[in-house]
Amino acid sequence: MTDSVASREDATDVEEVFREVYGHAVSTLVRIFGDITLAEDAVQDAFVVATNRWPREGIPPNPAGWIVTTARNRAVDQVRRLARGRELYLEVGAATASVHTGDALSGEDRKEDESVSDDQLRLIFTCCHPALRPEHQVALTLRLLGGLSVDEVASSFLVSEPAMAKRLVRAKYKIKAANIPYRVPSDADLPDRLQSVLSVVYLIYNTGANDPLRAALRGEATRLARSLGDLMPDEPEAVGLLALIVLSEARAQARLVDGAVVLLADQDRSTWDRSLIAEGQTIVRECIRRDRPGPFQLQAAIQAVHCDAQTFEATDWSQIVTLYDHLLLALPTPVVALNRAIALAEVEGPEAGLSAIVPLHIDLESYHLMHAARGTMLRLLGREGQALAAFDRAHQLAVTEADREFLLEQSQALR
Repeated sequence: MTDSVASREDATDVEEVFREVYGHAVSTLVRIFGDITLAEDAVQDAFVVATNRWPREGIPPNPAGWIVTTARNRAVDQVRRLARGRELYLEVGAATASVHTGDALSGEDRKEDESVSDDQLRLIFTCCHPALRPEHQVALTLRLLGGLSVDEVASSFLVSEPAMAKRLVRAKYKIKAANIPYRVPSDADLPDRLQSVLSVVYLIYNTGANDPLRAALRGEATRLARSLGDLMPDEPEAVGLLALIVLSEARAQARLVDGAVVLLADQDRSTWDRSLIAEGQTIVRECIRRDRPGPFQLQAAIQAVHCDAQTFEATDWSQIVTLYDHLLLALPTPVVALNRAIALAEVEGPEAGLSAIVPLHIDLESYHLMHAARGTMLRLLGREGQALAAFDRAHQLAVTEADREFLLEQSQALR
């Protein structure tokens, strides 16, 4: 192996490790210093040191502890240099002055390592505080918990790097100006606040699932969902989200083939990831035993039924409709009602499905999948002119190139 190849591989290893420990390090430093920007800068400085040292000395046994210790020392140095930070320095200096940047963890390091779950929970609830705009919640979560660079976050949402940088600065300023607390909500507030956290992670996943250009977001959302499941194993909705994402990810490769959309009925089920399906279904069974159903658990149960069928025709559509009935009670949204209508059409026929869609038309006028579903049902009923108009409208509204191509094919087939 040449030196240049080895150097590139070492750099890749450092970047992979850094991505894994970034959220840990930032959340720990935010707890210590109470300043997100200071924490980010210090962790970035630690990454620069790691990039220079680890290829020569090897990745330490506890890379997270190494990064935290190095970043904390850098942050203390920065605070010390600032006259206004003198008081803060006196508060934290005694606790950090004896810590060196070696590979071994001191007793304090081990204690902090044990509390990292709490640190990450506090940070993700801060990122997803309802005082922040939804797009700011998503961007901050990816940046601080997912470890994506500003450029990567910008690319994921198809905006320029300067625009995303401004968005992140505004979000951090809002946290500081509004005095948003860095803590997990009280038991009384947790259900409402947890829902926003889980919704942000699921939104990140769906953004990657619906657009091939942003497919990397699926991996980040899966990792965040696993972290939440580990951090809150007693919260059924947290593990329900993990099950939902795992079961969705199991079928991801079959949904797009050579960039083209493949409908569920036409997917090659041999390409579904059976290990992920087994994992997701195990979690769903655990959720059922807890008997505390919520929206994410119910959506995961629907996915589990789909994944259990060996063929499209063997799908238990009646069970899926029943699960959607329960989901509509827990999450009464037009999109859930639309998905129930699509399942109902498989049980009672396209006329029943079409009738269920009619009340949703106003709310979902700008939603391309509603028009696509109408087009499919109208075509099955032989009303080809109306079906063509529905597919044309869906094509106009579709966001991704893959969806536009698929819908254009449907229109052309009718013509």
